[in-house]
Amino acid sequence: MSKNNIPTIKQTNWITVITQVVFMAVLIIIYYLLDIDEPVLLGALTYLILSYGSRSYFAKDHKKGINLIKLNDYSGAIKSFEKSVAYFRENKWIDKYRFLTLLSDSKISYIEMGLNNIAFSYAQMGNGNKAKYYYQEILNEFPDSNLAKTALNMLKSGQNIEEENAATENL
Repeated sequence: MSKNNIPTIKQTNWITVITQVVFMAVLIIIYYLLDIDEPVLLGALTYLILSYGSRSYFAKDHKKGINLIKLNDYSGAIKSFEKSVAYFRENKWIDKYRFLTLLSDSKISYIEMGLNNIAFSYAQMGNGNKAKYYYQEILNEFPDSNLAKTALNMLKSGQNIEEENAATENL
């Protein structure tokens, strides 16, 4: 959970972690072969700069959306995530090879993350119909999305409870 009690989920693709460790090792070896002092420190630092820099550049709208969610600015977050999804749809190769382009170990794509965050934001704003629409869109595009399946089931369950309560009150 984040500081403002909004749940966060990170699904890690462990194969990409190995790729990233190898990449960092290559950087360290290059610095070692160049006879540079502290090759391990410099290799790790180079890796972190490349990782942070690429995500700051390519995923800036996604990051902005996350920060807006933390501030409970869901309508602003939706706009940022829509930009992020559009960007990654136009540049699918960046998202597909995110373990290299963004040095990201995420198991799910930025497109799927963005759509999930849009749906989540609509749910937080009380717009269950829009949230359900986006979760269904996620399942159309990413049929194995457990996050979307679970959220959609929760929304349907909440709707069923409300309908049962309304029916009980009318008796």
